[in-house]
Amino acid sequence: MTNKDEKDPVERMVDAYERMLEYVDDVIGKAEKNTLPTLKKSLETAREKAVELNELTREEAEKIAAYVERDMKDAAHFLVETGEEFREWFRFDVKLIEGRLMEMFATVADRTRLELERFANQARQAAVYRTGEITGPGTLVCEECGKALHFHKAGHIPPCSQCRGTTYRRESEGAS
Repeated sequence: MTNKDEKDPVERMVDAYERMLEYVDDVIGKAEKNTLPTLKKSLETAREKAVELNELTREEAEKIAAYVERDMKDAAHFLVETGEEFREWFRFDVKLIEGRLMEMFATVADRTRLELERFANQARQAAVYRTGEITGPGTLVCEECGKALHFHKAGHIPPCSQCRGTTYRRESEGAS
């Protein structure tokens, strides 16, 4: 598949989530330690790169950047509130997560930890995940029936297979 339009739209957005995370990781990795960019600035740079390279429309890039930012804020909330290790945020065997995705996700979270702690203070309320959005790896729980939905890599959030509910929260939030 050489044409971006030939790919399934949902799969294309999932791939875009992973590329956006990779761009953020790259921006942070290239910055000097004493001048690390904020996550927001890194996301802006990554979003612009995706649009410039014609990988995404501006609207798609905004959506994907929001999903990545939401997941980073959620990870921060968990890390700050529980003091647990990052791997506990995923709530399942880390070996099941694709290596590079796990590495990028952890790197972005680690390098922006102070910023993420500030996010966590602002994000006391549980993040809401909705059907149709894209999420990173981890476990979401249906707010209607409590059924767990496990993501081993970035993916499209479907309606709940048990009750057809459309809103979820991270399982880790209930543990804090």
